[in-house]
Amino acid sequence: MRTEDDQADAAVSGPVLFARYAFPPNQLGYCGPTDAAGFLARGVNGDERGLREMARDFDGALPYLRLIADGNGWPDALDPRVVEAYWLGGPELDRVSASGVTGATRHAFQGRSGPLFATIEDALAAGARPHHSFVVFCVYPWVAMLGDARRTPQAMIVLDRCRIRWGRVLKVDGDVITAESRPLTWDGRRLALGAPVAEPVRRSIDGLGLASPLAEGDLVALHWDWVCDTITARQRDVLRNVSAQQLELTNAVLGRRSARVAVSSRG
Repeated sequence: MRTEDDQADAAVSGPVLFARYAFPPNQLGYCGPTDAAGFLARGVNGDERGLREMARDFDGALPYLRLIADGNGWPDALDPRVVEAYWLGGPELDRVSASGVTGATRHAFQGRSGPLFATIEDALAAGARPHHSFVVFCVYPWVAMLGDARRTPQAMIVLDRCRIRWGRVLKVDGDVITAESRPLTWDGRRLALGAPVAEPVRRSIDGLGLASPLAEGDLVALHWDWVCDTITARQRDVLRNVSAQQLELTNAVLGRRSARVAVSSRG
């Protein structure tokens, strides 16, 4: 398993780290540049300048990266500390507050607050963190589809795969590994994490991949059906905690909405 010392020795630049987590949805055509193969190649080759140019097309993630950077007084939205905080979490998120949202940042978030909050300030004031899980659960439309019997199954697939989840490598076999992770569940009222299950996850295409070298027992971060990177136990715990906070916030908002619907239906 990767240790904190290993992490220091294997430090990568912010643009490369961003590519490791952003490539899976880009390869599926959900976000980012149209040249997914070029994005992967630049990440593998460590082409920071090229990655910075291509990162501009991730217009869903960039406002959050800038928000984290501004909240911590850092000029670079692709600073590796900013990138790690957005995907995995960290104390950097706690330094972002509703009162610190500038006019330029507010403009960048116009139309990006999602169905659960009117503005990014409202979300931050309610306890949200500018983490990728907030985007998945509170900005994208999928949570609002839960409860609709026709749409819930697809919504759950997207919510589960789009979030960054943690797992442990059980087997390494060429381009594909088997990892154990906890899937997202929905009981009709609340989102939660289920019991661990084994799943096949891709780490490369014909040997070309972005993640660090993998071995059985490694902790990993997963996005869609890809391994993003190996992570330390500390990073796993940080990701687990921020994910739990986001699920609690999402469930609270869903509960209030259900209560309003129930009152309205009673006339």
